[in-house]
Amino acid sequence: MYKANVRKQILEKNNILIKEKEKPISNTQGLFSKHLKRVYPIGLHRSTSSLSLSSVSLSLSQNSNDSSLTDSSAVPLEQKISLALRLISPLERREVPVARNFQPQQQQQQQNQDSNDGEVKRCNWITKNSDKVYVAFHDECWGVPVYDDNQLFELLALSGMLMDYNWTEILKRKELFREAFEGFDPNIVAKMGEKEIMEIASNKAIMLAESRVRCIVDNSKCILKIAREFGSFSNYMWGNVNFKPTINRYKYPRNVPLRSPKAEAISKDLLKRGFRFAGPVIVYSFMQAAGLTIGHLVDCFRYSECVSLAERPWRHI
Repeated sequence: MYKANVRKQILEKNNILIKEKEKPISNTQGLFSKHLKRVYPIGLHRSTSSLSLSSVSLSLSQNSNDSSLTDSSAVPLEQKISLALRLISPLERREVPVARNFQPQQQQQQQNQDSNDGEVKRCNWITKNSDKVYVAFHDECWGVPVYDDNQLFELLALSGMLMDYNWTEILKRKELFREAFEGFDPNIVAKMGEKEIMEIASNKAIMLAESRVRCIVDNSKCILKIAREFGSFSNYMWGNVNFKPTINRYKYPRNVPLRSPKAEAISKDLLKRGFRFAGPVIVYSFMQAAGLTIGHLVDCFRYSECVSLAERPWRHI
């Protein structure tokens, strides 16, 4: 009888303890369930094995035995729910500002680069160290279609000098060359005798070898012959490209050739007609300078301008 009373007392105490332990759990669930409904529209469900946030595929692991939940286990549960809320509801709030701030920053950087880049884009061989006379030649003359016989003769003669000098050195003495060769009028140059040739060759300011002077004089005579046959030297040169400049699309300097099949064909014909110093490399340089072919790189500001000039109707001289 005594043992039965003891067991009865123990069971009553256990029932009381169990009820007391269940109260904070239900209160905690009710509190956080109410709080969750205010913050984010999700449902909080208990099961014998887990506590799940059903509207998002997020589960928080728990012990399977409800009787093991005590006051101390309520704290980890609260932390887990708080973590879940930080992972769910603030996620969109975090992503939106990042997306909104990143793109304008890139746009602003691009705008700053555009505003700071005040220099025009030129072919890569034009650098900050390039001489002004060379830059001016690139910006104003190189690649512009030339139809005048005298100008074509001049460019052919200057291109031949590239065997001894570069464009900068040649362009700096261009006015001296024009004065010495009478504006590169083939009718006048063709009549130059030994005296005129020696005077030009001995001019230290011009720095032109005697052989080069004689070459220019001989070429002027060949130009006159071509003019009589084709009507003008311009008609002959432009006829070789079907009276329309060759439009190239070179992206990098390495893509620009030193010669072309067309230049080789023209060079062969010029040499056959008596021209001197008219190899395919010189002829191709001449074609680029005279606008018979567009040699500017595609991202150079002069490319579109020269292409526009190239697309104009043929100007018969």
